[in-house]
Amino acid sequence: MSKNQNETSNNIWTSSLAEFKNIKVIATCGILMALGVALKYVASIDIGNYIRIGFSNIPNIVASYLFGPAIGCFFWGALDIIKYLIAPNGAFFPGFTISAAINGIIFGCILYKKPLSIYRVLVAQVISKVFVNICLNTLWLNILYQQAIKAILPARILSNAIMLPIDTIITFVFLRIVVQIWRQAERNA
Repeated sequence: MSKNQNETSNNIWTSSLAEFKNIKVIATCGILMALGVALKYVASIDIGNYIRIGFSNIPNIVASYLFGPAIGCFFWGALDIIKYLIAPNGAFFPGFTISAAINGIIFGCILYKKPLSIYRVLVAQVISKVFVNICLNTLWLNILYQQAIKAILPARILSNAIMLPIDTIITFVFLRIVVQIWRQAERNA
């Protein structure tokens, strides 16, 4: 990594960490968390056993986009725990919380303080789906349920490949709306 890239990376983390001091950011994160919890239970469509079109990650991605990887990491991890506490589904497994926090870092590093483009959203979605969903979460499922990775991996790859363009478009559209709302709110403040 070049010195310039390292400075940019440090600035993103420093800037994101500084967001924790802003009460407006904390309040916005609270609202986004409430929205994330609500969307988990009312805004998902199951297509077969392996494909779910859902909107519950939109507030997570919005937090990472607006406030960066540090807040994104905390937000995604905390929201994973909160969702579990509200409606436990099986035993709690910290691997999925780690995956959620890593997703916050991925989306924050790629989207925070950068021009919004479909390409950036696609890159973030690809990294998230390959590294977190297919690799890490498959490992967690293997550890948790002792299912053979070879048995569950093809379905996980297929479902993530199908969802990649859908999630990319949904995320991009929602982030464009959020950008407009956020800019309007900043002008009115």
